[in-house]
Amino acid sequence: MSFWSSLKEWFLRLSSLNGQLDTDSASDNIRKNIHFQGPNVWILAFSIVIASVGLNINSTAVIIGAMLISPLMGPILGLGLGLGVNDTILLRDSLKNLLVMVVVSLIAASLYFLLSPLQMANPTELEARTSPSIYDVLIALFGGMAGILEHCRKEKGTVLSGVAIATALMPPLCTAGYGIAHGLWRFFFGAMGLFIINTVFIAFATFIFVKSLHFSEKRYISEERQRRNRGLITMVLVLIMVPSMISAFFMIRENNFAVAAEKFVNENRDFSGGFIYNYRVKDNKVEIYLAGEKLSDEDRAFLYGSAKTFGIKENQLDIVQHTLRGSEDRDELISSMSDRYDRQLSARDKRIESLEAELGKAAKMEIPYERITREVSTQYPEVEEIILSRGASVTTDSLKTRDCILVLVRPALDSLQTARLTQWLRLRLDDDSVTVLSESK
Repeated sequence: MSFWSSLKEWFLRLSSLNGQLDTDSASDNIRKNIHFQGPNVWILAFSIVIASVGLNINSTAVIIGAMLISPLMGPILGLGLGLGVNDTILLRDSLKNLLVMVVVSLIAASLYFLLSPLQMANPTELEARTSPSIYDVLIALFGGMAGILEHCRKEKGTVLSGVAIATALMPPLCTAGYGIAHGLWRFFFGAMGLFIINTVFIAFATFIFVKSLHFSEKRYISEERQRRNRGLITMVLVLIMVPSMISAFFMIRENNFAVAAEKFVNENRDFSGGFIYNYRVKDNKVEIYLAGEKLSDEDRAFLYGSAKTFGIKENQLDIVQHTLRGSEDRDELISSMSDRYDRQLSARDKRIESLEAELGKAAKMEIPYERITREVSTQYPEVEEIILSRGASVTTDSLKTRDCILVLVRPALDSLQTARLTQWLRLRLDDDSVTVLSESK
């Protein structure tokens, strides 16, 4: 058996799911967990308050704790299962329970932020939940896949806890509640967009695996009703997925544009007569803020040309000079100027280190001519003239070159004296390339 065949067989055996899944048990568990009543109502409300407190004080640990006890995942998995097995009743119940959960969550979060005495000067955790990105799509998609596989696995583990943390369903709802409480609709719509993206792609991942693992589909006595339900399921799936795919496409494009804008700014942070101290990316445009001398036509053309190399068109680049918007931008300007000077100092220090290294190398190569001459004349009084020089020795056959120190002694010494002088000079100058030549005057 060849190596590649063995590797393929080993991989197939490693990734095989045969005998390790129980789809019937998974279906029962998901159906049981979609219902929202009794203790689940209070658990959800309490977890929402805990998550809101975590967002209020910018505590990641508290937010993670809230996500671990939240029962939100149940009806979302139920949506995917209902779509996968053509069960319109399960689909309807899952949607109903999910909507009730969302309403309860928004009410609990809004009440908390209305009543909370804590004021947030810099709500970074809340801000982070208002701008969905392509990474949120990927996290929701693969998190949903991990969740449905964990439900199917015969030996249950701790995957569901990790999925609850990774997919982050609670914080967006809390952020939306914060937006309602304070009339900040940017927070509300941004956070709800993130929650909808997470919900849709978790349900879609569940649908994919339910189909792939061949869950038992619901059968109807009437063939006509069977077709009608399948048509309804297909329509719901299209209504859910098409907008989500379009949204994912635009998020990918925005993400790529933001990456290109960051590279452009970093590449052109300093230029002749000024520097970029801040930038903003919004609506597929990048706005850069400059400080320094007035921008010349040549510098402006250079910036537009540089932006073009990063895929940023001229109408997508706005250049603002000497414009500060409040204390935040002043702080950013000071910080950027400090960063610029730090970069300049760092570059200067590196240049100094480089020059010092070159000086050290040059000093090491310097030959103490006078001292060597005196020492040689003391040992060999017959020597009248010494010529020391750094040079290169080149072999004529292979044209190989090597650095060496040439010492010419006059008048000529005998071979023993020449060998002894060569050995001494090599030790004295710590250089095995010393070559001593002696000649008669």
